[in-house]
Amino acid sequence: METPFVFGKIATDQNFTDRRVETERLLQNFRSLTNTIIISPRRWGKSSLVIHAAKQLLMSEENVKLCMIDLFNVREEEEFYTLLAKEVLTSVSSKWEEIAVNAKNFLARLIPRISFTADVESELSFGIGLEELKRNPDDILDLAEALAVSKNIRLIICIDEFQNVANFGDSLAFQKKLRAHWQRHSHVAYCLFGSKRHMLMDVFANVSMPFYKFGDLMFLQKIETEEWIPFIRQKFQMANKVIERDEVQLLVELVDNHPYYVQQLAQQVWLRTEKLVVPSIVKEAYNGLIDQLSLLFLNSMETFSNAQLGFLKALIAGEKQLSSKQTLQAYRIGTSGNVVRIKQALMEREVIDLQGNEITFQDPLFEAWLKRDWFK
Repeated sequence: METPFVFGKIATDQNFTDRRVETERLLQNFRSLTNTIIISPRRWGKSSLVIHAAKQLLMSEENVKLCMIDLFNVREEEEFYTLLAKEVLTSVSSKWEEIAVNAKNFLARLIPRISFTADVESELSFGIGLEELKRNPDDILDLAEALAVSKNIRLIICIDEFQNVANFGDSLAFQKKLRAHWQRHSHVAYCLFGSKRHMLMDVFANVSMPFYKFGDLMFLQKIETEEWIPFIRQKFQMANKVIERDEVQLLVELVDNHPYYVQQLAQQVWLRTEKLVVPSIVKEAYNGLIDQLSLLFLNSMETFSNAQLGFLKALIAGEKQLSSKQTLQAYRIGTSGNVVRIKQALMEREVIDLQGNEITFQDPLFEAWLKRDWFK
């Protein structure tokens, strides 16, 4: 029997839970063509939220088109332009003849090369010479607006892994160029998000950066336990299995309400249950999940310096005065200046998160493994 819990891929339809407030806010932004930036730690459901809201929009609104772009494998500015042009062209038309006409009409100066394979898995191949791109990328940056105006539509462009633009050569100039064009678009809205929270914060929340105040900044929060309870109980009921409120609460709290791990642990509990879930099943599944990840965690430990390991040990021990002389000596962290550098390095590696003065682990199971196995 197929398990009813989804993790590691986009959660849609009946697999999507809660986020009602965020969904409505995102829908309002889409409808009003307000740019949106979504920031949260990895695997908190940003992509699922965007897809969920976009589906609702397309079902309720006319003359709206959606363009989804993933920059995961994009490392250079020229690749970005080519991908943007291809996805925008294909999002407004499904007929390759019309795509070719639009490319000719709106990108004539760039001399685009288009080919189309008319097989079972039809695919558009789109390319532009690097020299043409370097001379004039403006037509591509304004392509979405030009097409939206000509077709009398609204276009929503959602770009995942947007933080990758920070790695382009002369990234600051590139971001200035994007902002200069996109802020003038009145028929297009941009929804930008990604998996590197610290990089996104630097791009969008840094007053000195071009994309500062580009749009509505949404910080996703964890899904509350009360929202998980009916969702998980219903999934069990569908298979004639029973999980009571207390066991759901235990399950959710063990993984600190982390959306990905809630679904994964729920699956493990579901697989271990014949009829009724008892606390021992939840705890057994939880420890089994940590065991599954232990090799991954063990390998990651080899990449930390001794000072970083000391810092992690201090966190696990509950130390609050990390820069005190006593803590520095007890955990062999080094100097107080080292603490600042270690915090920054661990945030960049997405090991910890810093909100105000509170330091938390981004991965609750990594924290649990450190407590249970590494620093025992």
